[in-house]
Amino acid sequence: MTDLRDLYQEVILDHSRRPRNARVLETASHHAEGYNPLCGDRFTIYVVIEDGRVKEASFQGSGCAISTASASLMTESVKGKKLEEAEALFRRMHALLTGNGRGEAQMSQMSEGAQDAGLGKLVAFSGVRDYPVRVKCATLPWHTLRAALKQQADVVSTE
Repeated sequence: MTDLRDLYQEVILDHSRRPRNARVLETASHHAEGYNPLCGDRFTIYVVIEDGRVKEASFQGSGCAISTASASLMTESVKGKKLEEAEALFRRMHALLTGNGRGEAQMSQMSEGAQDAGLGKLVAFSGVRDYPVRVKCATLPWHTLRAALKQQADVVSTE
């Protein structure tokens, strides 16, 4: 299990140090802003929706390693997805991040199940749920994406 945690930590560190899709998307058809007043994370999520699919996704802003990695992995994960698939991915990630505390064996089983459920690298965030303050960091980009997809004008807040 330690090897698995180390691998997950490497994925998060890689995406926080070298975030993918970290740019303003000039052609965005939808966007939303999110803010975590607890730690100051602030992101804008941009998406291009065409034919009911997320054609492109990006983000801009600043935040801690967890929120930056979450935004990076999220934008990679939603590209090409139908809007319904993006919503389903949001729900699975939210469940992964906010699930009740689990033992090591249960976490391993959930991680394997998360891989099967199409979470792929996103399963790296499975340990975040053990740190309630960090859950808000990891979920901020996801809630902001959801607001962008629904074209909500209000700033998304984790509080």
